[in-house]
Amino acid sequence: MIRKIVGVKNPILRQKSKPVGKIDKKIKDLVNDMQETLEVQDDPEGVGLAAPQVGRNLRLFVIDYSGEKRVIINPEIIKITNDQKLHSAKVRGKKRKSKKILEGCLSLPNYYGPIKRSTKIKISYTNLDGKKTVEEFNGFFAQIIQHEIDHLNGVLFIDRILEQKTPLFKFEGDAWEEVELV
Repeated sequence: MIRKIVGVKNPILRQKSKPVGKIDKKIKDLVNDMQETLEVQDDPEGVGLAAPQVGRNLRLFVIDYSGEKRVIINPEIIKITNDQKLHSAKVRGKKRKSKKILEGCLSLPNYYGPIKRSTKIKISYTNLDGKKTVEEFNGFFAQIIQHEIDHLNGVLFIDRILEQKTPLFKFEGDAWEEVELV
């Protein structure tokens, strides 16, 4: 079932999510719904979706990027590199004069900004089968993981834009416009 993605003003996006206890039918149904919801996003497209974005205050997210799908439950950061780079999520189908690619969020559609994120992150998590896993992610996958873990901690990408003092852009029609942040 396709679920409604909550908007940036919804207070659930500012709450720290609770750990998933038992991976039962309810959790599996939620994950299935989240995967279907992510799959149908096309304007803008998405690569990750956290449970708070569909109104559930649980520590889980799904990723669907470049043919690779992941379900990550109760992630814990083991190691994160300090070598932050300005590598940002692709904004597919939206052309800008700059070659910079920008990060966005399905809870704030059509807003994007360059965010410095670590290029490597190692996390432990539980998969949908209940298996504990430790995995390292690099490059764009590391960025997706960090973005989604931020959601689980009540942090939005616009918070990162404000703390890093980078610009926020809105894509409307076929034009990019810089947005004033107060």
